Amino acid sequence: MLQRVSRPAVKLVERYLPDPYIFVLLLTLIAALAAMLFEQRSPLAVMQYWGDGFWGLLSFSMQMLLVLVTGFMLASSPPIKRMLDRLAATARTPARAIILVTLVSLAASWINWGFGLVVGALFAKALARQVRVDYRLLIASAYSGFVVWHGGLAGSIPLTIATPGHFSEDQIGIIPTSQTIFAGYNLIILVALFIIMPLVNRWMLPPEDESVFVSREQLAEPASLDPNAVTRPADRLENSTLLSMLVGIPGLLYLVHYFVFAGGGLNLNSVNFLFLSLAIVLHRTPRSLLASLNEAIRGGAGIVIQFPFYAGIMGIMMQSGLAQSLSEVFVAIANADTLPFWSFISAGVVNLFIPSGGGQWAVQAPVMLPAAEALGADVARVAMGVAWGDAWTNLLQPFWALPVLAIAGLNAKDIMGFCLIQLVVTGVVIGLGLTLF
Repeated sequence: MLQRVSRPAVKLVERYLPDPYIFVLLLTLIAALAAMLFEQRSPLAVMQYWGDGFWGLLSFSMQMLLVLVTGFMLASSPPIKRMLDRLAATARTPARAIILVTLVSLAASWINWGFGLVVGALFAKALARQVRVDYRLLIASAYSGFVVWHGGLAGSIPLTIATPGHFSEDQIGIIPTSQTIFAGYNLIILVALFIIMPLVNRWMLPPEDESVFVSREQLAEPASLDPNAVTRPADRLENSTLLSMLVGIPGLLYLVHYFVFAGGGLNLNSVNFLFLSLAIVLHRTPRSLLASLNEAIRGGAGIVIQFPFYAGIMGIMMQSGLAQSLSEVFVAIANADTLPFWSFISAGVVNLFIPSGGGQWAVQAPVMLPAAEALGADVARVAMGVAWGDAWTNLLQPFWALPVLAIAGLNAKDIMGFCLIQLVVTGVVIGLGLTLF
């Protein structure tokens, strides 16, 4: 049945979904028109909101680019590649490849979203070298694991409200992760997704005559460098293992101190530092690391050009009051029991325009938290409703798929048809988990 349902969805998306750059331009125009029509903002004011916000994500954009680059360098290091290749060799059939890549992506994304995006994509390519399988579905399955990130160890909303000094502390206090990430209902949602998503992706597998296979050239590894090719003194430095170790090992020791003794936590900066330090050590030589960097950086163009536009959209949504109005529409029809569900749905809608968990919480918390208090709803569950909504519609929003697509060498239209089916299934699972348990 899912095979039959996914077929028209895939064809529809392939025909009508534009490049993600076109998508962000259209979203910009939609947000601007909505602010003028529904919030009664003047064109000049909307233009001001857009321009003021346009460069608001520069630091985040660089962090995201480094997630892609450092994650790629780590995952493409010889030891990690060997491990991924050995695991990929256990997939003897297309069905097993789809199930395996989904599980690996889910587990990696639960640990950290950046790690999940990169490892899922690189593992999918390793599987494609071993098994003849529909490449579009393989990459869509690798991306589908990303849906669990905000219910995992690096979820920005549950970690924010568990951190002393967060902006809502005076209102809700400190909410420990035992009430959010490790709460029973959240664990039930995660377990359900770990069981259902691999099966859903497996059931969407098209027959061989309708499958799209990747060319060997697209999967080809870059030519390995000869460490003995030393023709000038500088070559000795580029092939120096000692130089890499003198930098990479202190980096790892700093992180041990940061996590163990200084009480530091996982965030984008610490994750990127970890990925980079490990990549330096595991590549062993600067020349090997730089070869991996040159391959990784080619996939960062989408991040560089599109993130400023999303920052501009965030500026329109937040300064015009449009994001708050959207949230209030859903709050108005909720009660204490259904508010977490409507928080989830509203966050899914807002996420199409503000694809940033932290930014979205800043917009929705001033609406959702007073509503939770007024209705007597579970504040922790409402916050997780927003978190899951932010993660859920990433299956429809190509913003976060850019690193995966860059590594895989595909376009958004190639995978989004399958992602539509995943969106519907995960929406039902998460909605029921927030409401019933």
